[in-house]
Amino acid sequence: MAVEVVYRSSRDVERLFMDKAEADRHDRMLELAEKLADVLQQAVPALGEHQAEELGIYMARHRDVFARAFKNQADALDELRSPAAE
Repeated sequence: MAVEVVYRSSRDVERLFMDKAEADRHDRMLELAEKLADVLQQAVPALGEHQAEELGIYMARHRDVFARAFKNQADALDELRSPAAE
């Protein structure tokens, strides 16, 4: 019988990972998404909780693109317009 080690995300307990580093990256992404959602909802009170959560996850998942855009490379956002961005 083979033994397989899997890692569970502390913020997404239903998701399993084969690599600890990957699970840690996923946790950090979800932590950033949560903070982004809080800030977005505070900035736009009419924004629903679910919408803020989805936006936070989207921005956290594509943080490298947003980071470049915020560093005066607004064209970086064009990458997110293609269907491959999801």
